[in-house]
Amino acid sequence: MSTLSQEIERRRTFAIISHPDAGKTTLTEKLLLFGGAIHIAGAVKSNKIKKTATSDWMEIEKQRGISVATSVMGFNYGDYKINILDTPGHQDFAEDTYRTLTAVDSVIIVVDVAKGVEQQTRKLMEVCRMRNTPVIIFVNKLDREGRDPFEILDELESELKIAVRPLSWPIGIGAKFKGVYNIYENTLDLFTPDKQKVSERVEIDDVNDPRVDAAIGEAEATHLRDDLELIGGVYPEFEVEQYLHGRLAPVFFGSALNTFGVKELLDCFVKIAPSPRPVTAEERTINPEEEKFSGFVFKIHANMDPNHRSCIAFVKVCSGRFERNAPYKQIRSGKVMKFSAPTAFMAQKKSIVDEAFPGDIVGLPDTGNFKIGDTLTEGEDLHFKGLPSFSPEMFKYIENTDPMKSKQLEKGIQQLMDEGVAQLFVNQFNGRKIIGTVGQLQFEVIQYRLLHEYGAQCRWEPLSLYKACWIESDDQAALEAFKKRKHQFMATDREGRDVFMADSNYVLQMAQNDFPAIRFHFTSEF
Repeated sequence: MSTLSQEIERRRTFAIISHPDAGKTTLTEKLLLFGGAIHIAGAVKSNKIKKTATSDWMEIEKQRGISVATSVMGFNYGDYKINILDTPGHQDFAEDTYRTLTAVDSVIIVVDVAKGVEQQTRKLMEVCRMRNTPVIIFVNKLDREGRDPFEILDELESELKIAVRPLSWPIGIGAKFKGVYNIYENTLDLFTPDKQKVSERVEIDDVNDPRVDAAIGEAEATHLRDDLELIGGVYPEFEVEQYLHGRLAPVFFGSALNTFGVKELLDCFVKIAPSPRPVTAEERTINPEEEKFSGFVFKIHANMDPNHRSCIAFVKVCSGRFERNAPYKQIRSGKVMKFSAPTAFMAQKKSIVDEAFPGDIVGLPDTGNFKIGDTLTEGEDLHFKGLPSFSPEMFKYIENTDPMKSKQLEKGIQQLMDEGVAQLFVNQFNGRKIIGTVGQLQFEVIQYRLLHEYGAQCRWEPLSLYKACWIESDDQAALEAFKKRKHQFMATDREGRDVFMADSNYVLQMAQNDFPAIRFHFTSEF
């Protein structure tokens, strides 16, 4: 038993989240660099570095320089086993990010020093708050001109509604950026810009040490001491307990592109971040230390290897020890399955694993058996909560442009919907397929992937709808009457549940008033 608790204790599973272009993927790369997982970091957008980022492996990601899917990477750092989930920042893929947040124990939020807190960051912070997920904030791009650090701290407090405490402090900014003083460890790190290698640090034990003046100049040193005094007076002392309960966010400053301030973040993170926590299922709370294995599927990815058309289900291990070739029960279907080739990830690169522990993410080859939210156990019936589909905001009819490839299109749509890229509805009035998404970019990604991964061509036909809502009622007669009256606007989702497609807010409100016996739901989890 001691080895299980030791393995749990050394695991750190976290997601990196932010608004697009704040530097999430670049930060992920640099953390991998420190973990020795890669030796040269790739920039997401840079003409000088031809290598693309490790976590952006899909062709469309490399072309556009953005992340469109969460990628999973595991590596060892000292005594710790770290699992990073790099999430897409673009709001059109927010649902993938929300689901990812159910599989992590803590979060690092990246904020651009010039732009401050942006809309997408606020939304993601709300999800963290709902689950009391501990948060560390990394203020990025200090080697560019930006805003005053105190101003950024005020904005973080008011916009993210969380108390903050700086654990490192910048010396200058932009062209005058000299380095970072590490408050957590009382050391000074001098800035030497280097995008691909790790820079050296200077060890100084006390901020009043004359070597500080020698290193950064007298004026800067005085300014730094004044700032630190102010921080001590204004901000509460850092308490790990407050952080673990999601009430206090430690803040670090640096430049991910220049690998600066990242090591301080990582060193502090492994010490204070929580190891895997208990997970709530509908039946009971599951503790990681329990002997028996349990886990849930939070993501499915089709075509990680384009040559084999393989699907992979990402499973978060919640308790016990996952073992290769051991029989596990899939709760939804009641089937018992064995997995001969479970994998661990480094973005797209995979290696087969014999065992995994709570906090780890395991990839299971999927031939269409899994759906997002599925539970695997050693026999006990458990249902994990918190993986809803949200009501989409944009809708289009999908049409086949090549009748010879209808089979490929069918398979492609099915696999991409399993992935949770978008939602599929079938109109009951005319039998046509409707795809619902959160944003326009998803339609482009679906069309691109259908063509390049399945050889199927599709075109979109515009459809003006306001909302799709799932409906249910205890009064069967009222439900039938509603479906009859609204038959042109009725559809079914992939589970065969009834969905009402309202074409305006007014129509939706009228329907709610006219049929009080019917319940309208805006997420699929009800």
